[in-house]
Amino acid sequence: MSEQLINEIRETLALARSQFEYLSDLGIESQATGLSGANRDPESARINADSRETLGVIRADLGDCQRCGLAASRTKLVYGVGNPNARLVLVGEAPGREEDLKGEPFVGEAGQLLDRILLAMGMQREEVYICNVLKCRPPNNRDPDPEEVATCEDFLIRQLAAIRPHVIVGLGRFAVHSLLKTEVPISRLRGEWQRYQDIPLMPTYHPAYLLRNPEGKRDVWEDMKEVLRLLNAEGHGS
Repeated sequence: MSEQLINEIRETLALARSQFEYLSDLGIESQATGLSGANRDPESARINADSRETLGVIRADLGDCQRCGLAASRTKLVYGVGNPNARLVLVGEAPGREEDLKGEPFVGEAGQLLDRILLAMGMQREEVYICNVLKCRPPNNRDPDPEEVATCEDFLIRQLAAIRPHVIVGLGRFAVHSLLKTEVPISRLRGEWQRYQDIPLMPTYHPAYLLRNPEGKRDVWEDMKEVLRLLNAEGHGS
């Protein structure tokens, strides 16, 4: 057996083990039904492609952004990663320390938990799109100022217009409050469908919250099952 094949087997087993661990945390023995048609049909993705911006064009416009004071303290701008034709977009609050250093959203311990949640849903990071309301880390991970959100939100709206997802998941209190312009507690919002930019939005707890409060994992799992139901229903209807 070649070394390359051995490494591939090891990677596959590691992914399966990670998925099993998350489901075990929830007391669930069987895997959830995977996302049907996780990627859009390539032909449909090309329809009207000339009538909308691409993620690359938006990123180029963002450039070395100096539009607010966060530019002075950031290490790297964190734009977003994933499938440009994703049916599911996950939106967090803002980059943390590790994201600021790497320039990629959700790469720390909370990001690893998010990957496990996606695996439990039958998906991988490459199939979805992950970004934040803010593209730069606020100093000491403080809550973003309203002016910072207002400055940066236009780029999020343009990203969503380019991707055209079927569903958005809002991760955590601040992201959900920023998107929905509400102060209703996340504990009351989670699990209830909302809309943002005329796209169904499911509010849920942030993975960092789950690291501190593991009892919230079951609530998040219930929210993700609702997300899967909607995505699968739309997949079968298309």
